[in-house]
Amino acid sequence: MEREAGALAGRVAIVTGPTSGIGTEIARGLARQGGSVVLACRNPEKGAAVREDLIRTTGNVHMSVETVDLASLVSIRDFARRFRESHRALHVLVNNAGIFLRHRHATADGMENVFMVNVLAPSLLTNLLLEPLRAGAPSRVVNVSSAAHRGGRVDFEDLQREKSYRSFRVYTDSKFALNVLTFEMARRWRPDHVSVNAVHPGVIRTQLGRHEYPGVAEVFRLFFKSPAKGADTPLYLATSADLNGTTGAYWANRRMVPSDPGANDEALARRLWDVSSRLVGLET
Repeated sequence: MEREAGALAGRVAIVTGPTSGIGTEIARGLARQGGSVVLACRNPEKGAAVREDLIRTTGNVHMSVETVDLASLVSIRDFARRFRESHRALHVLVNNAGIFLRHRHATADGMENVFMVNVLAPSLLTNLLLEPLRAGAPSRVVNVSSAAHRGGRVDFEDLQREKSYRSFRVYTDSKFALNVLTFEMARRWRPDHVSVNAVHPGVIRTQLGRHEYPGVAEVFRLFFKSPAKGADTPLYLATSADLNGTTGAYWANRRMVPSDPGANDEALARRLWDVSSRLVGLET
């Protein structure tokens, strides 16, 4: 049985990338269940507009807008510090934000941008929020992945894509790496009752890739799921009472489905965990 409306009352949730697409609908669903929702976004003006829309449509005023740039290590650390100072516990973290770029861009920290936002950012943020997640246990982390992860790999010789950059390969590999780290988080934090799962929301009418392939994106968007339908399985993972204690799995359409087998390689996971931790300045 899923949580009834209001069952998240008194519980705190963070959603990254909440200003469009499924991020907005995930935040709306959490708000409808009474959660206190933190909209973690890069653009505070867009965040404020979404907050007003969510209040109007859900009647839940317990929502705040917090600025975070997931392409910046300093910004992620600052956001996590502010959250820890203002909240003792965190019950739901949805790492929804993700990007697709046609050409290689480097962040101010020298990271390849897609790898930074899609892989390093959710890993760093979740690690920095582990203390409040433990305090809110049983708590849940939902990492929004993609079926595009299949066939992905981790190229430790060119993580920053300085030798070769092919946009679809980079995106595929980023989602593969996110799954690898998701399963490693689940293994490490199971004793803390912090559940971590990855989800393919479906092929959604979102803003992903709109600037990189504008004509193609607009044509194919006509055949994609709506953001509200795409938010269904992430919300199920974040809130369903049926899933208490369920961790370390990959989901689609409310069902546990096999991920690419390589994503379950524990030796690969430990190596990626160590390398990514060093890159972002975390102790391993």
